Amino acid sequence: MKEPAFLLIGSLLCCAGPAAASSSGWVQAQGGAVRLVTTGTPDAQGKLRGALQIDLKPGWKTYWRDPGDTGVPPRISVTGASLAGVAYPVPRRFDEDGTVWNGYAAPVDFAVSLEAAGGKADEIGADVFLGICQSICIPLQAHLKLDPAADPGNPEDASVVAQAFADVPAPARPGFRLSDARQQGKEALQVEAELPQPGTAAQLFLAAPEGYSFGPPKRLDETDGKTGFSVPVYDRPSGAASGIAAAYTLVQNGSAVAGTIPLP
Repeated sequence: MKEPAFLLIGSLLCCAGPAAASSSGWVQAQGGAVRLVTTGTPDAQGKLRGALQIDLKPGWKTYWRDPGDTGVPPRISVTGASLAGVAYPVPRRFDEDGTVWNGYAAPVDFAVSLEAAGGKADEIGADVFLGICQSICIPLQAHLKLDPAADPGNPEDASVVAQAFADVPAPARPGFRLSDARQQGKEALQVEAELPQPGTAAQLFLAAPEGYSFGPPKRLDETDGKTGFSVPVYDRPSGAASGIAAAYTLVQNGSAVAGTIPLP
C-alpha cells in the first residue's frame, strides 16, 4: 500500500470515560465519532457480539480493511476479552484524480466478535485507530471502555449489533466465491471466480495480507464460462510462503459474499 496522498494532521487520542454500560461513550473527532456497542451477554461458548460504530459527518470518508492505493486500514485491539474477528460491510471503490481506494462515504458499523475470558464479560477496553478523511486525513485514535455486565440485554444495543451483522456479506459458497488464485507473470495474480450470473458485471475487493500490496482487480474476458480477475501485485515479501490466505469480498447484482483465498 502506498503512503497516504492526503495531508495527515495531529491525531485525536481520547478516552470514552468510565465503563458504565454495554456500550462505550462516543469519542468525537473533527469529521465524525466512534463508539463500541455489545449485546452485553456472551453466549454459551463465551462469544460476545459487538459493533464498532463510525459516525461520519457529511463529506467525510473512512477506509475498508485494505484501503488500496492510499490510506490507513482500521486497527482494533482489545483488553478484557479476545478479538475473534471483525467483519466489514461491502465498501465502495473510489477513484480520485487517479488515486484508487476502498472505503465508505457514510456512517458505517463494523461487526465485531469477542471471546470473553472464562465465558464471563467483565470490563472491556478497545484501542481503535481509524483514518477519516475529507480534503485532509485525520488519524483518529480512541480508547473505548465498556462493561457488558452493567446493562445486559439492552434492546437498543442488541438492535445495533444485529444490524451490523446483517449488513456484512454472507459467507462465500459454491457458485458464489473465488475458487483459484495463480501467478500471472511476475507482477500480477489471476483469480478465478464463480458467479451466480456469469457474464454480468461484478466487483472484487481483495485484501492484501501483511507484507503484500495489491492494485485494483480488473475483470478479464470470460474463458470457457469462467470469470477471472487480474490483480496487480505491487509488493510481496521476499521468500513468502505459498498458501497465505487473502480475505476478499465479491459483489454481484446487490449481493455479496466474503471469504479467503490461498495465494500462490
